[in-house]
Amino acid sequence: MGGSKPCPIPRRFAATFRDAANDAGVPLAMRVAVAKVESHMNSDARSPSGAHGLLQVLPSTAAELDLDTLEVRENVLAGARYLRQMLDRFQSAELALAAYNAGPTAVERKGAAPNDETVAYVANVTAEWRRLTGCT
Repeated sequence: MGGSKPCPIPRRFAATFRDAANDAGVPLAMRVAVAKVESHMNSDARSPSGAHGLLQVLPSTAAELDLDTLEVRENVLAGARYLRQMLDRFQSAELALAAYNAGPTAVERKGAAPNDETVAYVANVTAEWRRLTGCT
């Protein structure tokens, strides 16, 4: 296998994650790390803020991308495309992850993660991403 290791993606979601990573140009390991932290890979997860699915995408964000957060494939694609937008906007993985969690306006105002919850979120996703780097 040339040193690669399998990403810890439930089999029923594997193709969806790979397709979304390719579509958005976001590393698969990063996408999986976000999903593990956001929803623990639970496609039925819901947040108090109204985000849902594997990538905990807000319905308004998905609608802007013309996608449906309730459909697993579209939820993962919406999350990947939104993260790509944040990476392009902030030119920093740390700030992009902070914006994914707290919103881009809050990150722009502060110039960093705007609160302790987001600081912890970025640290958790980054640690998971590093652990998964190189997975396929």
